[in-house]
Amino acid sequence: MNSGGHILIVDDEASLRQTLARILQRAGFEVTTTATGGEALALASQQSFDLVYLDIRMPDMSGLEVLKTIHAKLPELPVILFTAQPDLNSAVEALRRGAADYLMKPLKPQTIIDRTKSILAHKQDERRKRELHRQIEVLQTELNALEREDIPQPDQALQQPHISDDRFLTRGMLTLDMHTRRVTMNERVINLAPTSFDYLLVLTRHTPNVVDYQTLVSEAQGYETDLHEAQELSKWHVHHIRQAIEPDAHNPIYVINVRGIGYRLVTG
Repeated sequence: MNSGGHILIVDDEASLRQTLARILQRAGFEVTTTATGGEALALASQQSFDLVYLDIRMPDMSGLEVLKTIHAKLPELPVILFTAQPDLNSAVEALRRGAADYLMKPLKPQTIIDRTKSILAHKQDERRKRELHRQIEVLQTELNALEREDIPQPDQALQQPHISDDRFLTRGMLTLDMHTRRVTMNERVINLAPTSFDYLLVLTRHTPNVVDYQTLVSEAQGYETDLHEAQELSKWHVHHIRQAIEPDAHNPIYVINVRGIGYRLVTG
Protein backbone atom coordinates (compact mmCIF):
# COMPACT_ATOMS: atom_id res chain seq x y z
CA MET A 1 0.00 0.00 0.00
CA ASN A 2 1.11 3.51 -0.75
CA SER A 3 0.88 4.65 2.85
CA GLY A 4 0.85 8.22 4.06
CA GLY A 5 1.38 7.01 7.61
CA HIS A 6 0.58 4.12 9.94
CA ILE A 7 -2.52 4.76 12.09
CA LEU A 8 -3.66 2.79 15.16
CA ILE A 9 -7.42 2.86 15.90
CA VAL A 10 -8.56 1.84 19.40
CA ASP A 11 -12.31 1.41 20.03
CA ASP A 12 -14.40 -1.39 21.50
CA GLU A 13 -17.23 -0.66 19.04
CA ALA A 14 -16.50 -2.90 16.05
CA SER A 15 -18.62 -1.03 13.50
CA LEU A 16 -17.00 2.34 14.26
CA ARG A 17 -13.55 0.75 14.29
CA GLN A 18 -14.12 -0.76 10.84
CA THR A 19 -15.64 2.45 9.44
CA LEU A 20 -12.68 4.57 10.59
CA ALA A 21 -10.28 2.02 9.15
CA ARG A 22 -11.99 2.13 5.73
CA ILE A 23 -12.01 5.95 5.69
CA LEU A 24 -8.30 6.19 6.47
CA GLN A 25 -7.29 3.32 4.17
CA ARG A 26 -9.10 4.95 1.24
CA ALA A 27 -7.21 8.17 2.03
CA GLY A 28 -3.91 6.29 1.63
CA PHE A 29 -3.01 5.38 5.21
CA GLU A 30 -1.97 2.04 6.64
CA VAL A 31 -4.32 1.11 9.49
CA THR A 32 -4.17 -1.27 12.45
CA THR A 33 -7.18 -1.68 14.75
CA THR A 34 -7.77 -3.06 18.21
CA ALA A 35 -10.68 -3.19 20.67
CA THR A 36 -8.93 -2.68 24.02
CA GLY A 37 -6.49 -0.33 25.69
CA GLY A 38 -4.26 -3.20 26.79
CA GLU A 39 -3.88 -4.47 23.23
CA ALA A 40 -3.20 -0.91 22.06
CA LEU A 41 -0.30 -0.55 24.49
CA ALA A 42 1.11 -3.91 23.41
CA LEU A 43 0.89 -2.94 19.72
CA ALA A 44 2.45 0.48 20.35
CA SER A 45 5.43 -1.20 22.01
CA GLN A 46 5.87 -3.69 19.14
CA GLN A 47 5.20 -1.57 16.05
CA SER A 48 5.88 1.94 14.82
CA PHE A 49 2.80 4.17 14.49
CA ASP A 50 2.47 7.75 13.31
CA LEU A 51 -0.87 8.53 14.97
CA VAL A 52 -3.35 6.92 17.37
CA TYR A 53 -7.15 7.38 17.39
CA LEU A 54 -8.37 6.41 20.85
CA ASP A 55 -11.87 6.15 22.34
CA ILE A 56 -11.97 7.72 25.80
CA ARG A 57 -14.48 5.16 27.17
CA MET A 58 -13.46 1.49 26.95
CA PRO A 59 -14.26 -1.52 29.15
CA ASP A 60 -10.76 -2.58 30.21
CA MET A 61 -9.09 0.80 30.83
CA SER A 62 -9.96 4.38 30.02
CA GLY A 63 -8.54 6.26 27.09
CA LEU A 64 -6.93 8.72 29.51
CA GLU A 65 -5.00 5.86 31.14
CA VAL A 66 -3.86 4.59 27.74
CA LEU A 67 -2.89 8.12 26.72
CA LYS A 68 -0.85 8.60 29.89
CA THR A 69 1.13 5.39 29.28
CA ILE A 70 1.70 6.09 25.58
CA HIS A 71 2.81 9.66 26.27
CA ALA A 72 5.25 8.48 28.95
CA LYS A 73 6.87 5.89 26.67
CA LEU A 74 6.40 7.55 23.25
CA PRO A 75 6.08 11.32 23.86
CA GLU A 76 6.34 12.17 20.15
CA LEU A 77 3.47 9.86 19.12
CA PRO A 78 0.34 12.03 18.62
CA VAL A 79 -2.92 10.71 20.09
CA ILE A 80 -6.42 11.93 19.22
CA LEU A 81 -9.16 11.02 21.71
CA PHE A 82 -12.84 10.87 20.78
CA THR A 83 -16.05 10.38 22.71
CA ALA A 84 -19.81 10.29 22.31
CA GLN A 85 -20.27 12.16 25.60
CA PRO A 86 -18.31 15.44 25.58
CA ASP A 87 -17.13 16.49 29.01
CA LEU A 88 -15.09 19.61 29.72
CA ASN A 89 -13.06 18.05 32.53
CA SER A 90 -12.03 14.97 30.52
CA ALA A 91 -11.26 17.16 27.49
CA VAL A 92 -8.99 19.45 29.47
CA GLU A 93 -7.37 16.47 31.19
CA ALA A 94 -6.74 14.82 27.81
CA LEU A 95 -5.01 17.93 26.48
CA ARG A 96 -3.08 18.31 29.73
CA ARG A 97 -1.81 14.74 29.36
CA GLY A 98 -0.55 15.44 25.85
CA ALA A 99 -3.44 14.59 23.51
CA ALA A 100 -3.08 16.13 20.07
CA ASP A 101 -6.83 16.71 19.84
CA TYR A 102 -10.21 15.71 21.29
CA LEU A 103 -13.10 15.00 18.90
CA MET A 104 -16.77 14.31 19.38
CA LYS A 105 -18.78 11.45 17.90
CA PRO A 106 -20.20 11.02 15.36
CA LEU A 107 -16.89 11.44 13.55
CA LYS A 108 -17.30 12.91 10.08
CA PRO A 109 -15.12 11.29 7.39
CA GLN A 110 -13.70 14.57 6.08
CA THR A 111 -12.92 15.74 9.62
CA ILE A 112 -11.00 12.51 10.27
CA ILE A 113 -9.02 12.85 7.05
CA ASP A 114 -8.31 16.57 7.61
CA ARG A 115 -7.20 16.07 11.22
CA THR A 116 -5.00 13.13 10.26
CA LYS A 117 -3.28 15.02 7.45
CA SER A 118 -2.87 18.14 9.59
CA ILE A 119 -1.28 16.35 12.54
CA LEU A 120 0.99 14.16 10.41
CA ALA A 121 2.06 17.21 8.38
CA HIS A 122 2.90 19.02 11.62
CA LYS A 123 4.86 15.99 12.83
CA GLN A 124 6.79 15.88 9.54
CA ASP A 125 7.47 19.63 9.77
CA GLU A 126 8.89 19.22 13.27
CA ARG A 127 11.13 16.38 12.07
CA ARG A 128 12.29 18.49 9.13
CA LYS A 129 13.01 21.44 11.42
CA ARG A 130 15.23 19.24 13.60
CA GLU A 131 17.10 18.07 10.50
CA LEU A 132 17.55 21.65 9.29
CA HIS A 133 18.81 22.77 12.70
CA ARG A 134 21.43 20.03 12.60
CA GLN A 135 22.45 21.06 9.08
CA ILE A 136 22.64 24.71 10.13
CA GLU A 137 24.89 23.81 13.05
CA VAL A 138 27.25 21.93 10.71
CA LEU A 139 27.29 24.81 8.22
CA GLN A 140 27.85 27.34 11.01
CA THR A 141 30.82 25.34 12.26
CA GLU A 142 32.31 25.25 8.75
CA LEU A 143 31.66 28.98 8.28
CA ASN A 144 33.35 29.81 11.58
CA ALA A 145 36.37 27.74 10.56
CA LEU A 146 36.59 29.54 7.21
CA GLU A 147 36.32 32.95 8.87
CA ARG A 148 39.07 32.08 11.31
CA GLU A 149 41.28 31.13 8.40
CA ASP A 150 40.35 34.42 6.72
CA ILE A 151 39.54 32.74 3.45
CA PRO A 152 37.57 35.10 1.21
CA GLN A 153 34.19 33.80 0.23
CA PRO A 154 32.48 34.44 -3.12
CA ASP A 155 29.45 36.66 -2.96
CA GLN A 156 26.33 34.61 -3.10
CA ALA A 157 22.88 36.11 -3.06
CA LEU A 158 20.80 34.49 -0.39
CA GLN A 159 17.41 33.80 -1.87
CA GLN A 160 14.61 34.24 0.59
CA PRO A 161 11.59 32.06 0.04
CA HIS A 162 8.53 33.90 -1.12
CA ILE A 163 5.94 34.03 1.62
CA SER A 164 2.41 34.75 0.52
CA ASP A 165 0.70 37.64 2.26
CA ASP A 166 -2.23 35.38 3.08
CA ARG A 167 -0.05 32.97 5.03
CA PHE A 168 -0.18 35.11 8.17
CA LEU A 169 -3.16 36.58 9.97
CA THR A 170 -2.08 39.35 12.33
CA ARG A 171 -4.20 41.28 14.78
CA GLY A 172 -2.25 43.50 17.18
CA MET A 173 0.26 41.41 19.11
CA LEU A 174 -1.21 38.12 17.81
CA THR A 175 -0.09 36.36 14.61
CA LEU A 176 -1.40 33.07 13.22
CA ASP A 177 0.66 31.17 10.64
CA MET A 178 -1.73 29.25 8.37
CA HIS A 179 0.98 27.01 6.93
CA THR A 180 2.60 25.77 10.15
CA ARG A 181 -0.57 26.37 12.23
CA ARG A 182 1.45 28.10 14.90
CA VAL A 183 0.51 31.07 17.04
CA THR A 184 2.89 33.87 17.97
CA MET A 185 2.01 36.39 20.66
CA ASN A 186 4.39 39.10 21.77
CA GLU A 187 7.14 37.20 19.89
CA ARG A 188 6.39 34.07 21.95
CA VAL A 189 5.51 30.90 20.00
CA ILE A 190 2.42 29.15 21.34
CA ASN A 191 1.44 25.61 20.41
CA LEU A 192 -2.26 24.79 20.30
CA ALA A 193 -4.11 21.58 19.52
CA PRO A 194 -5.41 21.68 15.91
CA THR A 195 -9.05 22.24 16.84
CA SER A 196 -8.22 24.93 19.39
CA PHE A 197 -6.12 26.63 16.71
CA ASP A 198 -9.22 26.64 14.46
CA TYR A 199 -11.30 28.26 17.20
CA LEU A 200 -8.68 30.96 17.73
CA LEU A 201 -8.51 31.47 13.95
CA VAL A 202 -12.28 32.12 13.81
CA LEU A 203 -12.08 34.57 16.74
CA THR A 204 -9.13 36.34 15.12
CA ARG A 205 -10.87 36.69 11.77
CA HIS A 206 -13.93 38.25 13.42
CA THR A 207 -12.15 40.46 15.97
CA PRO A 208 -13.20 42.79 17.52
CA ASN A 209 -16.75 41.56 16.87
CA VAL A 210 -18.50 38.99 19.05
CA VAL A 211 -18.73 35.49 17.56
CA ASP A 212 -21.82 33.63 18.75
CA TYR A 213 -21.40 30.06 20.02
CA GLN A 214 -23.03 28.32 17.07
CA THR A 215 -21.08 30.31 14.47
CA LEU A 216 -17.86 29.60 16.36
CA VAL A 217 -18.46 25.83 16.33
CA SER A 218 -19.69 25.82 12.73
CA GLU A 219 -16.70 27.72 11.33
CA ALA A 220 -14.09 25.99 13.51
CA GLN A 221 -15.31 22.39 13.28
CA GLY A 222 -18.00 22.26 10.60
CA TYR A 223 -20.66 21.13 13.09
CA GLU A 224 -24.23 22.45 13.09
CA THR A 225 -25.28 22.27 16.75
CA ASP A 226 -27.94 23.57 19.09
CA LEU A 227 -27.11 26.47 21.40
CA HIS A 228 -26.39 24.37 24.51
CA GLU A 229 -24.04 21.98 22.73
CA ALA A 230 -22.30 24.89 20.99
CA GLN A 231 -21.75 26.58 24.36
CA GLU A 232 -20.17 23.43 25.82
CA LEU A 233 -17.90 22.82 22.83
CA SER A 234 -16.80 26.45 22.70
CA LYS A 235 -16.25 26.55 26.45
CA TRP A 236 -13.53 23.92 26.67
CA HIS A 237 -11.70 25.06 23.52
CA VAL A 238 -11.69 28.64 24.79
CA HIS A 239 -10.47 27.31 28.13
CA HIS A 240 -7.49 25.72 26.37
CA ILE A 241 -6.81 28.90 24.36
CA ARG A 242 -6.88 30.97 27.56
CA GLN A 243 -4.48 28.58 29.25
CA ALA A 244 -2.07 29.18 26.37
CA ILE A 245 -2.29 32.95 25.79
CA GLU A 246 -3.69 34.65 28.88
CA PRO A 247 -1.39 35.93 31.67
CA ASP A 248 -4.08 34.73 34.09
CA ALA A 249 -6.58 32.28 32.59
CA HIS A 250 -9.02 32.92 35.46
CA ASN A 251 -9.11 36.65 34.65
CA PRO A 252 -8.96 36.76 30.84
CA ILE A 253 -8.11 39.99 29.05
CA TYR A 254 -7.86 38.69 25.48
CA VAL A 255 -10.68 36.16 25.00
CA ILE A 256 -13.78 37.73 26.53
CA ASN A 257 -17.05 35.91 27.20
CA VAL A 258 -20.17 37.85 26.26
CA ARG A 259 -22.61 36.00 28.49
CA GLY A 260 -25.33 34.12 26.66
CA ILE A 261 -24.01 35.14 23.23
CA GLY A 262 -20.45 34.03 22.54
CA TYR A 263 -16.84 35.22 22.68
CA ARG A 264 -14.82 38.10 21.32
CA LEU A 265 -11.07 38.45 20.91
CA VAL A 266 -9.36 41.65 22.10
CA THR A 267 -5.81 41.99 20.79
CA GLY A 268 -4.97 45.49 21.96
